[in-house]
Amino acid sequence: MKALTVLTQGPSETLALGRRIARWLKPGDTVNLVGELGVGKTVLAKGIAAGLGIDPATVTSPTFSLIHEYTGSMPLFHFDAYRLQRLEEWEDLGYEEYFRGNGVSVVEWGDLVEVYLPTEYLEIEINRETVPGDKRAIQIKAVGCRFDPVVRELGRELEHAGLGDRYSYGNR
Repeated sequence: MKALTVLTQGPSETLALGRRIARWLKPGDTVNLVGELGVGKTVLAKGIAAGLGIDPATVTSPTFSLIHEYTGSMPLFHFDAYRLQRLEEWEDLGYEEYFRGNGVSVVEWGDLVEVYLPTEYLEIEINRETVPGDKRAIQIKAVGCRFDPVVRELGRELEHAGLGDRYSYGNR
């Protein structure tokens, strides 16, 4: 399986990466955001929202309500599984309707509810770089065939943007 790893230098670059990713998303797509607390999952979700025509300033972590819905060029359903006490809470959300709906679903801490994710989704894992500062290593991986071309084309787009030294594409 191929994965694209992108190095960002701070929140503004993570936001910009989210905008790029949004251009490849279609209604019914799911994005699984994985990473430690405070690593930038919500910043990337804001970038995806911006790419869908949603004001990123309105996007907040849905930690206490589990889901926020936003309207843009297509709806964004922003989930956060971090505070789930029981998996039944996830089931009570009616997540299946969102995943099959007319919008894009972004799930923070999706690894906690992976059994409920669709068979095909885009997994994005964010890690802090070991050097000081706001640098992040963001690994983008296709789960299922639908997202293979997305990962490949996103890599080409980054190369054409002159960011070839900031990403790598290879087997995970």
